[in-house]
Amino acid sequence: MSSLDSPIAAVSQRVERFVDEQRDAVAGFGDEAAAFVASGADAVTGGKRLRARFCLAGWRAVRAFDGKPEGDLPDAVVAAAAALEIFHAAALVHDDIIDNSDTRRGAPSAHRAWERRHHTAGWAGDADAFGRSAAVLLGDLLVAWSDDLLEEGLRTGIDQTLAAAARREYARMRREVTIGQFLDVAEESAYRVVDASTHANRALRIASLKSARYSVQHPLLLGAALAGADKAQYDALSGFGHPVGIAFQLRDDVLGVFGDAAATGKPVGDDLREGKRTLLVAYTRERLSAGPLRAFDELLGDPELTAEQVGFLQQTIVETGALERVEAHIAAEAADADRHLRGAALGHASVSELRDLARAATTRTA
Repeated sequence: MSSLDSPIAAVSQRVERFVDEQRDAVAGFGDEAAAFVASGADAVTGGKRLRARFCLAGWRAVRAFDGKPEGDLPDAVVAAAAALEIFHAAALVHDDIIDNSDTRRGAPSAHRAWERRHHTAGWAGDADAFGRSAAVLLGDLLVAWSDDLLEEGLRTGIDQTLAAAARREYARMRREVTIGQFLDVAEESAYRVVDASTHANRALRIASLKSARYSVQHPLLLGAALAGADKAQYDALSGFGHPVGIAFQLRDDVLGVFGDAAATGKPVGDDLREGKRTLLVAYTRERLSAGPLRAFDELLGDPELTAEQVGFLQQTIVETGALERVEAHIAAEAADADRHLRGAALGHASVSELRDLARAATTRTA
């Protein structure tokens, strides 16, 4: 991914410049407003910039085909990539509220940080409720920021037909990830009344909407739209991006159960405490008889799981072959993604870059 280091630096600088403008805009609104915007700045700091990387790679893959000169990276592309990162920050803030997560990237999650701020300041009322309310609004602010930044980039210096295509792609991403997030929440309750034989497919549907399209496929297609992709190029990148995104989410599910807390920034087994109905869980439940299934279900979703109970659930997942099956699924999705790049009307160097990005997304440890 070194070939993208300089453009990624440009994306981060674009985010920083935009956030500085937001700080200036609330300068006369008082200390609380300044602190609120500062927490937005904290939320967009750091991270792997995965979505920005795929957006830039999609633009380059189309732009570089057939010897087209790449030229300078247009502000529209930088702004779109930066907007994706701000939207991602919004999604994480809201996700942490929904999942009742205490940490994010090794630091307090936004709602916990605001709960602590309320308590430290000696303000009246329920600190926990205040923290959640503040974080909901923070996520909303970040969504607004992402829209504003995208529009800044698309307003001038780009063909407005391409800008319209980019807006459509971005809007579709926003709709689908929101529906995917709801389905993820709903599944933690709905699984009780739907046929167990459908659980795996339902988990994959959530992975597709909540993560695969939003994390990889739509960012790729957003970049491709800004480069003027034709139907064949769009289809190739779409066919590549979706399976990479599925593999990315399945890897995330594995890390959510077995990951190293020092690397992931989340406690070991956090997904087990949250009761996430992932493919790992669906595959595990398929292989359990009635008694062990009851024991598994009684523990899954308990926020007070001990290390020993987490270990028991991990062992059950391994012994049922669920982990092995998910790893095989990840490998199959990666292979399917690569198939869509063969012979595609995309720049040769960019295809290598896409393969590197796919490998990094699906074999990561954090």
